Amino acid sequence: MTFPRLVGMVHLAALPGAPSFNADFDAVLAAAESDAALLAEAGFDGIMVENFGDTPFFATDAPKVTIAALTRAVTVVSEASNLPVGVNVLRNDGLAALAVAAVSAASFIRINVLSGTMYTDQGPIVGQAAEVARLRSEICPDVAIMADVFVKHATPPAGLTLAAATKDLVERAGADAVVVSGPGTGSATDIDELRTVVSLSPLPVFLGSGVTAENVPTMLSIATGAIVGTSIKVDGLATNPVDLSSATTFVAAANS
Repeated sequence: MTFPRLVGMVHLAALPGAPSFNADFDAVLAAAESDAALLAEAGFDGIMVENFGDTPFFATDAPKVTIAALTRAVTVVSEASNLPVGVNVLRNDGLAALAVAAVSAASFIRINVLSGTMYTDQGPIVGQAAEVARLRSEICPDVAIMADVFVKHATPPAGLTLAAATKDLVERAGADAVVVSGPGTGSATDIDELRTVVSLSPLPVFLGSGVTAENVPTMLSIATGAIVGTSIKVDGLATNPVDLSSATTFVAAANS
């Protein structure tokens, strides 16, 4: 598929079952609906929904209530924006993301660790590329996969290079696009690392963190597109609502 070039983030507040859930799921959905409408108004091409508020995350097996809540949220976001919508089930439940996409409007998913192993605050996470590929074929063959290489908030195994991880991801894991990020949420992507991945990937390469109105012209001269959250939120905080002025300025800079 052709991925949307500018993907705005809907960082959901804590969902039912999460420790920080405030017992008002309608409010969570209303906030997601508002963010989605603002992203569409600002000129974004697509939206990514994720259970950002559900910390601490399960490593690879999100609870059933989380999957149900995300399915509802994706539906609300799609209806509010009329844009292509993706879903990321944190921390790394690609099978759940496929399940959500199969019964909702989601046309793409993001998987933080599709192949290989990364060491995270949830412990070692091992990619499930074989399981993901087979389930996608069974339930939603048209859903596309964005997959991170050296995902943020994680450390690769000793001796594994970015180049080797990129080649494995694009040649052996079944990804449709690659995501490159900085070390954490809102942290800028290293431009030399971005160039390395782009030079090795026949697939579209997306920026996954730290993209701002100031750096986006330079970064998009190298990358295919960007997933943007922190810099377009009120006061630059990922947990805050979308700021229409910042989002509009970002889109103008990206399209300049």
